[in-house]
Amino acid sequence: MVIVTDSARLSFRLMGQNDAQALWELDQDPEVMHYLNGGKPNSMATINEVFLPRMQAYTDASKGWGIWQVCDKSSQEYLGWVLARPMSFFTEQPDIKDIELGWRFFKKAWGKGYATEAAIAIKDALASQTDIEHVSALAVEDNIGSICVMKKIGMQFVRKYEHKDPIGDFTAVHYQMSVK
Repeated sequence: MVIVTDSARLSFRLMGQNDAQALWELDQDPEVMHYLNGGKPNSMATINEVFLPRMQAYTDASKGWGIWQVCDKSSQEYLGWVLARPMSFFTEQPDIKDIELGWRFFKKAWGKGYATEAAIAIKDALASQTDIEHVSALAVEDNIGSICVMKKIGMQFVRKYEHKDPIGDFTAVHYQMSVK
């Protein structure tokens, strides 16, 4: 099992099927959802019928895959989460050597370096405890906040392309870094 040790300010826990309420709460802020779906809060039905089954499909604690809840280490306040799953997971050829990182944080946690700190902790745990070769991240081109996190953790721009996903296609920018 991959263990993500606490960082300077944060603690981590792999989320599961009992975390619907926490996932739903984060998705209620239109600003949090802006770059994901235009700002529409997700319903609890969407969490239960779409998000949880997708999360269950790629979660594998032995490989560190899943959604890692991020909390303030001292107060245990829930700040957001970081996704870790193989790139192109929902295609016929997922790339298990290239792990996609993604993040979603409450607006009150923005601008404090939490996403960067959490992504680095999870990247470092995966790099040291598994045989992955790369980590990648995707965003829409105007999501400057996420692109800044990608650059801060050491990723470089790879390409801009039409990303196909069962829950919605979008024009993506792809950043990546080697971990070996």
